[in-house]
Amino acid sequence: MTRLLHRAIRGTMPVAIGGAGITLNDADGKSYIDASGGAAVSCLGHGHPDVIAALHRQADRLAYAHTGFFTSEPAEALAERLIEDAPPGISHVYLVSGGSEAVEAALKMARQYFVEKGEPQRRHIIARRQSYHGNTLGALAAGGNELRRAQFKPLLIETHHIDPCYAYRLQKPGESDQAYAARAAQQLEDKIIELGPDQVIAFVAETVVGATAGAVPPVADYLARIRSICDRYGILLILDEVMCGMGRTGTLHACTQDGVAPDLMTLAKGLGAGYQPIGAVLLSQHIFDAFAGGSGFFQHGHTYMGHPMAAAAALAVQDVIRRDNLLANVAAIGAELDRRLQERFADHRHVGDIRGRGLFRGLELVADRATKQTFNPALKLHARVKQAAMAHGLMVYAMGGTIDGRHGDHVLLAPPFIVTRADIEVIVERLGAAIDDAIASIPAPAGVHG
Repeated sequence: MTRLLHRAIRGTMPVAIGGAGITLNDADGKSYIDASGGAAVSCLGHGHPDVIAALHRQADRLAYAHTGFFTSEPAEALAERLIEDAPPGISHVYLVSGGSEAVEAALKMARQYFVEKGEPQRRHIIARRQSYHGNTLGALAAGGNELRRAQFKPLLIETHHIDPCYAYRLQKPGESDQAYAARAAQQLEDKIIELGPDQVIAFVAETVVGATAGAVPPVADYLARIRSICDRYGILLILDEVMCGMGRTGTLHACTQDGVAPDLMTLAKGLGAGYQPIGAVLLSQHIFDAFAGGSGFFQHGHTYMGHPMAAAAALAVQDVIRRDNLLANVAAIGAELDRRLQERFADHRHVGDIRGRGLFRGLELVADRATKQTFNPALKLHARVKQAAMAHGLMVYAMGGTIDGRHGDHVLLAPPFIVTRADIEVIVERLGAAIDDAIASIPAPAGVHG
């Protein structure tokens, strides 16, 4: 009997005992290709010798020092590296232990920024429906997944949500990408005007939507329009790149592909590649200057922020990515992954959309391609796909509630940056078998939802 409170109480989890490269092994001797990086975390795969060596070196020198008393060499070095590679205007780094902590910190930074500027009346956060920003209360409040929010609503701060930029579901027939981008972005301006421009703190968005919708990228100039609207009304733009950032889409920061720089950016997952828990907030010079010229501190903190071991691991990960030119591999093999997915699933009767960037790809599953009807949520198709994939020795990130937190199913792929063309061929082959097996397991008649 386990004494752990697992994510799901019923059922037995396999025990992971080791891993090498893109493969994880369990205690029963079964191997799995990690085609999702866990949750888009393991960007260097498992057991990378350079990162392990860096952790050994740091453990021999210093494991921990509280940031209320000391800084540390690896934390300072990591900050220098992150700013060296950051979008224009970003000047400082705040190191935490994960994505939810990073979002919490970014929300507090945004609020304190306006307090320091003498605008304490600003209180509203705007985000997007069907977004995910973390499971702590502030991050959950900003997120737009209603199923995740529902039972905790009495505890959540008030936030406001507009539609996501979700072309497969929300772009009108015959509407151009440019026209749709303009219409989707206009919702932000409309919401700002409704709430009062001098009452809004920030707009929060995932550059490429990850877990809750499955690798949904912005369309045309949507993100540039969002940046312009925020500037017009003096509102901060917070981009959440916890899942899609740090090289996952083919550039270190996903937003650079859209020519946009945020005021605040949250990072985690691929930052440390799973070798240690770490997250970060990148903040712009004007935000730092407001703190420095005002109260002189950021009123926030965690016991393990700036952890030397975590910083050493993250710096080693970034060194390997740069040294081995892995972003080029993400772009090239990402294109190959897209080609293989299109080849295998473009005519599949239950795959409605194939989307994403780089090594961040999603498939949206439907009961009927012509009408885009979803499978009945009670069937839990996503769980069936995950189970079937594991049986085929493949790990994928399958989720339900793609459209509104309840209806829709998708599969997210986020393999390590070291993946090869031969690996991609096996991944797509096993994924095809898993999806077909999962759909075949549904009892007839299969329920659908429009």
